[in-house]
Amino acid sequence: MQNKPDYQLIAVLMSGAFIAFLSNTFLNVALPSIMDDFNVTTATVQWVTTGYMLVNGIVIPTTAFLMQRFIARQLFLTAMLLFLAGTIIAGFSPVFSILILGRMIQAAGAAIMMPLLMNIMMTSFPPRQRGTVMGIFTLVMFFAPAIGPTLSGFVVQYYSWHYLFYMIIPIILIVLLVAYIRLPKHSDTTSINIDVLSIVLSTFAFGGILYGFSAAGNKGWLQPDVIVAVVVGFVTLFYYVKRQLNLSIPMLDFRVYEYSMFTLASLIVGTMNMALFSGMLLMPIYLQNLRAFSPVDTGLLLLPGAIIMGLMSPISGKLFDMLGPRKLAMTGLFITTVTTFLFSRLNFESSYAHIITIYSLRAFGMSLVMTPVMTNGLNSLPNRLMPHGSAINSMLNQVSGGVGTALLITLMQNYTHTKLQQLIGQFGRDNIDELTRQATLSGINFSFIVASVIILISFILTFFLKRSGVEQQA
Repeated sequence: MQNKPDYQLIAVLMSGAFIAFLSNTFLNVALPSIMDDFNVTTATVQWVTTGYMLVNGIVIPTTAFLMQRFIARQLFLTAMLLFLAGTIIAGFSPVFSILILGRMIQAAGAAIMMPLLMNIMMTSFPPRQRGTVMGIFTLVMFFAPAIGPTLSGFVVQYYSWHYLFYMIIPIILIVLLVAYIRLPKHSDTTSINIDVLSIVLSTFAFGGILYGFSAAGNKGWLQPDVIVAVVVGFVTLFYYVKRQLNLSIPMLDFRVYEYSMFTLASLIVGTMNMALFSGMLLMPIYLQNLRAFSPVDTGLLLLPGAIIMGLMSPISGKLFDMLGPRKLAMTGLFITTVTTFLFSRLNFESSYAHIITIYSLRAFGMSLVMTPVMTNGLNSLPNRLMPHGSAINSMLNQVSGGVGTALLITLMQNYTHTKLQQLIGQFGRDNIDELTRQATLSGINFSFIVASVIILISFILTFFLKRSGVEQQA
């Protein structure tokens, strides 16, 4: 633990993390354009996001080890170089497979940055200040991806989606240069060896689970490769966790779940992310494919919510330091549950103002939840487990978001197909385009109903929240 916060280190890491988080949703508004350019389906194009999350889920489990083995300077420069390479590959991609490759290389860099920043911030400040500090972290974590659709909407409207990558290359180069010059060259490390079997098990575990859920969108749940991927994923996850508990120096220490408030935080954040990430994909499909809104209009519609989240994240962190987690999380998740359900009532006449209002209220609710819940969970851990808690939190965000996105997109596709068959049986094929639009709207609304139920589970869990003991830091 540092004697005093290294604000220079934190500022540089925050800049890199902002770009990484921004790229997570930068392409959401561009998905319809990518579908047209490469002639791929909705379930296939989601790999732009799901593939990114998949690599995050595979790499993040190694970051607790990496943070003990290497200094922050080495990790950050490596992460940014990977991110730069992925950005260049994706920006110049001539085919869809190259775009996915670039996104996955980007993800490998982003996966290192997220837990590295969280761990440094949590161990640099005393527990009673961590709510405020984590509020700043949450500002980056949510504000960056929230404004991504707005910025990308303007770019996609007037230029090719390739420019989304071109425009951040100079920014990455500047952050790299500043980091190389300013980051400290010396820090404490631990001489430990990486466990290769753990890497193999985590790759099959998280890769299998995410691939299985995603492939189900294209192929259906009963296809052999889908079933095999999911089964292999969960079986190897069991053995991965078991191995970590038996290692004297685990790559990822799951003993963090011996602390009840950390466990509860994981459940709340995990279930909430399953529902929330999907909305970032469903809304552009509804707005552009069904309502013919331009990418600019789509981006502007999401902007007020992004501003609210940006303003509220530090405030909710400060409120957490004063009030604790329960009141904030209960209020936020109640608002988020209601507004998500309201999205399940969308129709072809829903006004622009109506959608903006619901989306903005939903963003306000979300901003009251993440900072208090995550900070309270991490506050329950001793410092020796903080790198593992930070890594597990980051991993959980990506895996739950990836699984939730894949699950709800799959449900949307399947429900749309079933509804379309019903409409064809009822009205015939004379007006197939209009019937397809109606069926797609029904599929989107059904997915938002399921998302509402998932968020309701998170809301119920908040009743069991208690403020973590902030004095123990063994």
